[in-house]
Amino acid sequence: MNINLFQTRVWKHIRYTVGLGIAASLVASLTGCSSLTQPIDGVPAHRLPPEFFPAPKNNLVPVDIALLSLEPPRDYQLGPDDILGVYIEGVLPFNPPNTPPEPPPVNFPEQDSTLPPSIGYPIAVQDDGTLSLPLIEPLEVEGLTLDQVREKIREAYIDNDILREEKARPIVTLIKERTYDVIVVREDGLGEDNQRSLQAQSSEFIRGRDRSASGGLVKLPAYKNDILHALVETGGLPGLNAKNEVKVLRASEADKRKRAQFVRDFYASQRNAMLDPCVCPPELPPDPSILRIPLRLPPGVLPNITPDDVELQDGDIVYIESRETEVFYTGGLLPGGEFPLPRDYDLDVLGAMALAGGGISQGGNQRLGGVASVGGVPPGMLYILRQTPCNGQVAIEVDLARAINDPRSRPLVQPGDTLILQYKCEEELLNFSLGTFFTYGIRELISN
Repeated sequence: MNINLFQTRVWKHIRYTVGLGIAASLVASLTGCSSLTQPIDGVPAHRLPPEFFPAPKNNLVPVDIALLSLEPPRDYQLGPDDILGVYIEGVLPFNPPNTPPEPPPVNFPEQDSTLPPSIGYPIAVQDDGTLSLPLIEPLEVEGLTLDQVREKIREAYIDNDILREEKARPIVTLIKERTYDVIVVREDGLGEDNQRSLQAQSSEFIRGRDRSASGGLVKLPAYKNDILHALVETGGLPGLNAKNEVKVLRASEADKRKRAQFVRDFYASQRNAMLDPCVCPPELPPDPSILRIPLRLPPGVLPNITPDDVELQDGDIVYIESRETEVFYTGGLLPGGEFPLPRDYDLDVLGAMALAGGGISQGGNQRLGGVASVGGVPPGMLYILRQTPCNGQVAIEVDLARAINDPRSRPLVQPGDTLILQYKCEEELLNFSLGTFFTYGIRELISN
């Protein structure tokens, strides 16, 4: 066959195939282009005001955990429910005249106690802070040290002519310090075996495991009745599954009444707002009766944590709240699912796509989000559906080509966002044309 005639036929078939692909692409653009059939009215990310974006948290600094504990005094100061070991020769115990004195009993501490062995008969400090001893009036001992109590007992028996000065040698030791019963409720799952990192959890793992709270009653000794010791007794600082804060609910009746009144006022205002269909119902504000102690703050911000804030009393509740709702969702050409947000660092849209299983490619045959890109052109448009107050929504349009080169065009993902990946219309046309050529054009060329 003549070479010129062969070349003419080849070019004829190529033009025919390309023309067929372009014609088919035009038809597909009118019937199957997702940007036309499923349009999303988005606002470019670089045009949105700052209030639509979450505050960054990459620069947050952990709070000094020493602020969560109490500073114990140099000498132990007594209070109600302390148990003392008291021995007073001739009085406690009573010895008849001309009989040898009975030696004091020796008391060994409990297994978990850090106190040394003590001697003397156990006598508890009463709720009113007094110490009752034989033959004398109750003594006020609250706030005193052991040495001060010993001297006060000695003076009381001398002043009442019960013991001579050379015989008044009382012994006072501490058998058991007072304790505070505190309730700790944790939703971070630190007690579970084989805990996985939150960043590695899939949506199935998040919803599939038990997220019930753990914890219980903790007995904290005096001067260790603080938040840090309560957390240490129940597993340590909050894990990645928990929010970066500690809540404290006081057990006092005043705080309980304040919380109940807060709930009543909120629901009353919500009912009044619902009478007007044009008014947005208010959201539940933070409860002022609940103490919130942050665990991470921006640089240069000093935490306002006082000793009264971290001190716990009987019946107080330490609550570690789960961050189960801090997730984002994916759809479109990305694998559909629910994915957790990192707790301590920022996640932009490119990182979220990688976390969901979809990457960004500049060309070549690839598979993105489980969908094969036959023509080799990857999707180039990402939409972020973000909720706004009053059940509203804003669609943020992210051009992926621009987001790669401009950090301002790749916004941070915040809880509740839905990420939808789509082709641009020209990308679908180009992919369809290239796919048609390589599928039908090459076959037509080979067959002839």
